[in-house]
Amino acid sequence: MKSKHNTIYILFLILLSGIAQAQETVSLDQIKSMALENNKKLKKAQSSINAAKAANQAANAATKPKVDASVIGLYLSDPFKTLLPEYSANGSVAVTQVLYAGSKIQTAKKMTNSVVDLQSIQKNLTEDEVLLNAETAYWQAVNLKEKVVLAEKYLKLLGELKKDLENSFNAGLIYKNDLLKVEVQQNEAILNLTKAKDGLTVTKLALSQITGLSAADYDVTGSFSDDIQLVSKADVASAVNNRPEINALSKSVEVNEYQEKLLEGDQKPTVALSANGLASYGKKINFSDGSDNMQAFVGLVSVSIPILDWGAKKQKVKEQHFVTEAQKIELEETKELLSIEVQNSWLMLNQAAVQIDLNKKSLKQAEENLRLNQDRFDAGTVLGEDVLEAQVLWQKAYADLIDAKAGYKITEAKYKKAIGEY
Repeated sequence: MKSKHNTIYILFLILLSGIAQAQETVSLDQIKSMALENNKKLKKAQSSINAAKAANQAANAATKPKVDASVIGLYLSDPFKTLLPEYSANGSVAVTQVLYAGSKIQTAKKMTNSVVDLQSIQKNLTEDEVLLNAETAYWQAVNLKEKVVLAEKYLKLLGELKKDLENSFNAGLIYKNDLLKVEVQQNEAILNLTKAKDGLTVTKLALSQITGLSAADYDVTGSFSDDIQLVSKADVASAVNNRPEINALSKSVEVNEYQEKLLEGDQKPTVALSANGLASYGKKINFSDGSDNMQAFVGLVSVSIPILDWGAKKQKVKEQHFVTEAQKIELEETKELLSIEVQNSWLMLNQAAVQIDLNKKSLKQAEENLRLNQDRFDAGTVLGEDVLEAQVLWQKAYADLIDAKAGYKITEAKYKKAIGEY
């Protein structure tokens, strides 16, 4: 019977080993790569680029001659068939070329080119946002992984202290409340462990949504580096000019200026040349000689001149002009705001580096304090309550350092995005 139980136990371990090996592990670079490949926001941005390219091709086609053809079959009853053939077939081909349209066609081509560029810049901006979201979630996952390890270490320490206090209580050396204090901390530590595991699960789900990972059953491979240094201040003006937001707004101003020129073109004449070939077949359809077929050609030059619209088109131009001016003002304001963002990001990054250094010192002090209290407790010179307090301080210092390191990595990513180097 014992052999059977051992066999089942071994099979269970093999199964667990297989599950552990099957779990996918992903690095930060893989997270970023998958986000760029699978993120739905980026796919939407690419569709916008494709739409802009199609509009550009349509604008280019407007410069070429337009060819239309039609075929009509006709049957006439009395009294019309006494005047015209009862049956007839008619075909026509028309070729139309716009010769002049107030520069609207060329302007439309330029504008749609600019719209393609604008959509490409917008996609770059979306890429930066997606990558920042992915990296933020990644470091949050690493943070929570560290918190899980910390909670397990803390529970182990509390368990060892509880065991020592239980021995002292059973020997009548301490009161029950000393033991209860440890149990209260154990309950809190168990809750913190549960929160960390649940938070890690939710963060992995968020990463799955960003990157397109099929499930949350994977592990992130990163860890926090101790090599943290202060960062030199970037050239603010250069950093701002590198931002895709500025490129997008500049291109948007350009598009609005072209739109204004298009509206101005509506006030100018349009000249077009048209050539039409006709062919008709029916009984005595040719009224010139009575034959059953007739061919003809018609050439046409049309000139359309706007004369009076009570200022409607002029006001449309004015409206667009003010829209363009508003866009220019937004561009200047955005430059100012981004300048503040760059400087603030730099300050926050260096502040995060200082925070890590201080938290390292605090953890080192807490570790030493815990070691001394544990030694004194083992020697019987301090109470279990002193050791418990030292453990609480150590746990808090450790957790604060984990948070500081995660905060630094996230702030570093934001800083890179702020200076246009993400």
